Amino acid sequence: MTLLLLDRAQLEIKSEGETLALYEAGTRRGTVPIKLLDRCVIHGAQTRLDTGVLMKLAEAGVTTTLMSPRSPRRVALVLGSQHNDAAVRLAQAQRVMDDTACRQWALALVRSKITRQRRTLLTLQAARPDARKPLFDALQTLDPIRAQLRDFTQTTTELPTLPTLLGLEGAAARAYFGGLAGVFAPALNFTGRNRRPPRDPVNVCLSLSYTMVHMQAVQHCVQAGLDPMLGFYHRPSFGRESLASDLIEALRPAIDLWVWNLLRSRTLREDHFSLDKGACLLGKAGRAIYYAEWEKHSATWRRYLRLQCQSLARNLRQQGTVWLAHPDEDDEAC
Repeated sequence: MTLLLLDRAQLEIKSEGETLALYEAGTRRGTVPIKLLDRCVIHGAQTRLDTGVLMKLAEAGVTTTLMSPRSPRRVALVLGSQHNDAAVRLAQAQRVMDDTACRQWALALVRSKITRQRRTLLTLQAARPDARKPLFDALQTLDPIRAQLRDFTQTTTELPTLPTLLGLEGAAARAYFGGLAGVFAPALNFTGRNRRPPRDPVNVCLSLSYTMVHMQAVQHCVQAGLDPMLGFYHRPSFGRESLASDLIEALRPAIDLWVWNLLRSRTLREDHFSLDKGACLLGKAGRAIYYAEWEKHSATWRRYLRLQCQSLARNLRQQGTVWLAHPDEDDEAC
């Protein structure tokens, strides 16, 4: 299964049986079998398609993402039919209100993320011995935080509150990105994390990558019967897919390392980006390279998300089944 990227002006998509036909300025350019797809990303502001195309994609379980043509921001997400197992969502909603369960989940999540951040810093330290100082300084901050989280896990003391964990995660992130700032080429002007809009090529790639993996997390949540809005660490909030935000946290350090390799190897170069009113933009040529590389390297992350969602859904299903209507109940009486 693969990703279809639509990123050309004057592109029109038509549904023809079980295939998508691609037309550019009225000329037929080719077809794509729908059965080969599991994701479709539309980046072009002038791409045209009708509801029949969206219906075909949704029926086939293909997630369609509409991206802003000027920023690494998702505008809309069209998913297929949702999982029919209400037991999972019932149990998920109950667990969101269980403070102890949320603290346990959050502690494991933050500890895993910081452990992986440390691993990324050590990998960079081996690859860039000339940048040892900023990486060493970052590790000096991360290691005590990691030890503190380990103590929480191994002792019988009260679990840390979510605000406490958010504070520890934030302190680790500041140190971590301070270390990363020392390994990117000076021409990239990366001094730390910024967004909305990202102001340098590194942050453009980070934001786009986090958006892509977040979209994948939403897709796997829905396919497993989970509600992507109900998170345990990222608390439910208006308009936020909090569970998807939870699930991608442990993947961020690996994505950061991939972005570093993408730019270090000059697969993406400074001339693939431009500045407009303080915002850094990835041009069309750069986007084509980026998505091709993403497709080659993201399979492991997609598999991780799929397995995490399936495992969580299995864990919740038995708990929620007791609240379902009995099969013999007359569900037609109303």
